[in-house]
Amino acid sequence: MGFGRRSSDAAVNGASAGKAAQPPAATLAATAATARKGDDKPNCFALAERVIESLTEMPDAPDFAAMSRVEVASHATAATEKILGKDYFSLNLLEQREVVTNVVNQLYVPPAREEPPEEVSDVPEQPIAAVWGTNDRSAASERVSSSSSVTIARNKVQPVLFERIDISAALSLPRDELTRQISEIVLEISREEKLQLNKAEQEDLVQVLLDEMLGLGPLEPLLADETINDIMVNGHNQVYVERRGKLELTDVKFRDDRHVMNVATRIVIGRRVDESSPLVDARLADGSRVNIIIPPLAIDGPSISIRKFSKKKITLDVMERQENLSASMAAVLKIAARARLNILISGGTGSGKTTLLNAMSQMIDHGDRIVTIEDAAELQLQQPHVVRLETRPSNLEGQGAITMRDLVKNALRMRPDRIILGEVRGSEALDMLQAMNTGHEGSMCTVHANRPREALTRLENMVSMAGVSLPPKAVRTQIAAAIDVIIQISRMRDGIRRITHVMEVVGMEDDIVTTQDLFNFEYSGENTSGMILGDFKYTGVRPHFSSKAEYFGLERALLEALR
Repeated sequence: MGFGRRSSDAAVNGASAGKAAQPPAATLAATAATARKGDDKPNCFALAERVIESLTEMPDAPDFAAMSRVEVASHATAATEKILGKDYFSLNLLEQREVVTNVVNQLYVPPAREEPPEEVSDVPEQPIAAVWGTNDRSAASERVSSSSSVTIARNKVQPVLFERIDISAALSLPRDELTRQISEIVLEISREEKLQLNKAEQEDLVQVLLDEMLGLGPLEPLLADETINDIMVNGHNQVYVERRGKLELTDVKFRDDRHVMNVATRIVIGRRVDESSPLVDARLADGSRVNIIIPPLAIDGPSISIRKFSKKKITLDVMERQENLSASMAAVLKIAARARLNILISGGTGSGKTTLLNAMSQMIDHGDRIVTIEDAAELQLQQPHVVRLETRPSNLEGQGAITMRDLVKNALRMRPDRIILGEVRGSEALDMLQAMNTGHEGSMCTVHANRPREALTRLENMVSMAGVSLPPKAVRTQIAAAIDVIIQISRMRDGIRRITHVMEVVGMEDDIVTTQDLFNFEYSGENTSGMILGDFKYTGVRPHFSSKAEYFGLERALLEALR
């Protein structure tokens, strides 16, 4: 199927007078302003335009410029229902929300913020563009356009391009074919607009446009860069990344807040982010974890935080080579996983808890049935018998939410050998402890805490969130019986993540949970380049889980690891 042109555009597009235009039904250049295409999805933007036109003609229309976004959304909903009538109520809930959101985006006038004047630079903004026509997308970060002409060209070409093509038909084409056809139209538009672009700039321009159509726009090169761990969008004009444990400000910018919202909408497929639900957790197709929060909660514009999904397979051996832990620590942790110990991984935000959990899970026997439970699925288990569960937020009516606790209760009926929780953060802690105490040995989970003892206190506090009235000693007894090992991981100020403690839970003395350290990281200073120096030290105590290791035939390996 080709990119034929509309007959009304033949002269503008430079078509020869003797060359017949292809019929619009067989082309991608069908008009984008059609409200419906047969029985396909309605054009919500066109319906929103009808509402805007009607509102502008009303003599008693409210002053939207003086309203907050929430007030505008309330008036826009009522006006849309009244103006569109049956056309509105024939839409499904998602389509209704899209129409109202389009109306709000056009009516709302954000309040002016006092900001320091921007420095005037003679050098225009330089875009980040990926390499066109190659599967090696990581090269995108190395090939940044050296000319501002790509940015200027994009601003001129993109509106014209989207008017000439049928987006829904374009998205159904294979990428190679779409790239070829888009290249032809971009070349025509460039000639019409008298844009002076060399071949490399044309290729970069095509790639930027394809990223806008198929991907996440300006974020695509950052997602392709393997050295980046986190991407943080703070409004349309500020994007930070974490590279090798350090934050860096990038040159990536969005056109405006609406551009950021368009990208956010593409990310949250199956979920929603709008005025009624302004914060959401989601994940990308590759498993990368995403958090989005938008106005009115995010004051300075939509915020997107992406924790990238590593394409490299991280194992305990890899972590040992990276000096995240010592060889003896790696050996002991392998034995702990194989001996079906219940393991709690503790650490701060971005410390590497999930990465360590993935590495530990690779020691699980391939004959075990494993159930994983997460808010946003990101675990990479390699075993053949894995059931992955993910929580679900409420719908538009506020109903239908499935919480972590609901999934933990359901997992107990699924005959799991091990249960793995991506993160314990609420009342599900009680059900997880009960699972560990009722035959599901070898289960693992993570928790936010700065020290191993604090992790135990947090568990106790989260159990109380379940609404069950238990005496503190009973809760602590359950914790002492359920948890075998606590692993503390930290991201230190040199950007390197290190395991700082491996602690055993030994039992109870009176009302106190007793523990003992097996390994500690002892800080000794830093070198001239700012790298932290220190040693992973074995404390010399005999592991309390030696009897379990002996049961699995691993006692000799454990003793050798501790020499």
